[in-house]
Amino acid sequence: MNKQLIDISIAVQKADALTCTADIAAVGVFEDGFERPDIKSLDKRLGGRIRTLQKLGDFDGKAASVCLLYADSKLAAKRLLLVGLGKRTAVTANTLRKAATAAAGKAVDINAASLVMCLHSDIPATAKLNPVQAGQAIAEGACFGAFRYDEYITAPAKKRPARLKAVIADADPSMVKLLKQGAAVGAVTGSAQNFARTIANRPANVITPETLAMEAKKLAQRTPRLRCTVLNEKQLRAKKMGGILAVGQGSANPPRLIVLEYAPTGASSHTPTVALVGKAITFDSGGISLKPGEGMQDMKFDKSGGIAVLGAMQAIGALAPKVRVFGIIPAAENMPSGLSYRPGDIITTFSGKTVEIHSTDAEGRMILCDAITYAAETLGCSTIVDIATLTGACVVALGQKRAGLLGNDDALIERLKAASAVTGERIWHLPCDDEYLETMKSKIADFKNTGGKWAGACTAAAFLSQFVGKAKWAHIDMAGVGVWGADETLAPGSIGFGVRLLTAFAVDSAR
Repeated sequence: MNKQLIDISIAVQKADALTCTADIAAVGVFEDGFERPDIKSLDKRLGGRIRTLQKLGDFDGKAASVCLLYADSKLAAKRLLLVGLGKRTAVTANTLRKAATAAAGKAVDINAASLVMCLHSDIPATAKLNPVQAGQAIAEGACFGAFRYDEYITAPAKKRPARLKAVIADADPSMVKLLKQGAAVGAVTGSAQNFARTIANRPANVITPETLAMEAKKLAQRTPRLRCTVLNEKQLRAKKMGGILAVGQGSANPPRLIVLEYAPTGASSHTPTVALVGKAITFDSGGISLKPGEGMQDMKFDKSGGIAVLGAMQAIGALAPKVRVFGIIPAAENMPSGLSYRPGDIITTFSGKTVEIHSTDAEGRMILCDAITYAAETLGCSTIVDIATLTGACVVALGQKRAGLLGNDDALIERLKAASAVTGERIWHLPCDDEYLETMKSKIADFKNTGGKWAGACTAAAFLSQFVGKAKWAHIDMAGVGVWGADETLAPGSIGFGVRLLTAFAVDSAR
């Protein structure tokens, strides 16, 4: 176990906030929920302190707000944590996910070893949210909130418990059964997301293409039904994967193509097959087209798309859906040296199509085009979804709250939007029609690797669309949402965006 990962256990049991024994009992409260019977009972037990907080305006139930009260032996729990759920009419699974994140985050901050969560009990019957979904969302949120990354801090400021025991509580035995069903899935996806955050946060002197491949091999070894194949530099040359090789040739750390395969028990030629392709630039200096120095330390996060695929494959292996999934991760380090590829070079990609290089900092599409061709032609995948921190243009267009979604098949786009609605990882559909491809055409090669000043997210996707063959394909540009959490996390660095989204999509593909 990595020391920065708190060992969080998720359980569900018959209990309530009045009688449960824990370091913290977390109770969800809507903005208009102060009059409900259980809150009144807690308030009476605490001598009216909840009502006083409300009157003073210190706690109003706004979504993900928290207020900690000490029970002073008046409750079985040592502390009561009020967690805001916002407006009752707007509740979703993500409301509960964020509430659980806030509760677990507070528990870790005060070194609590046990947390009981009563967050779901006031969900209105009109909400499109069942107990299974609630259990999954709460478990995912608890995992997310408990995560801290201090792997390289040798003297932590304070000692915290190595383990957080988190319990989802309900007084109704029939509800407990349904919540358990959802929490079992949520613990898997939450753990996979935290695994991805750990690998994404590690610096480029630790995670190189080779060591990333080693992490993938270790994942396959500990996960039933997962198999890992890694193509090294020599094998990439033999297959003429010119895009990956060009990007990686300036680095002392040679590139890799990582292929994880999940096959369900009894898989046949009729089993649905999906490819998840993730860009993993373990460090992006920009190459010869060198980036500005300010903020360059965060270019270790340019591997986040590939890490999202890695995390999703962990979850898919554990959940065992009835669909074959290939997780394909092209990994390279983009560095300037005497061996680097240059602006003006013409690269022959794995597909045989040629690309004139206008910027070595437009490297993501160069490694993705080879990996996408490999998925479509070598592996025969009829459905391909790629994910990448691809363009600054997408950040300009959508900011840090949504990833861009582009593709060639409306039904596939809708399936990804449906998965996004379930997981709370928000995406927004952008165009990549042939009109955007015009700016990617070269006068001396088939394509060039940049499309000019405007619509960079759309032109980059249009470029990738030329390598999918007949496959249904979608592209997720996560450049704005992959890092620092857009105010959604207490821990610095990666939020593991895309792990739950890709997992939900893959599981749904089995239906």
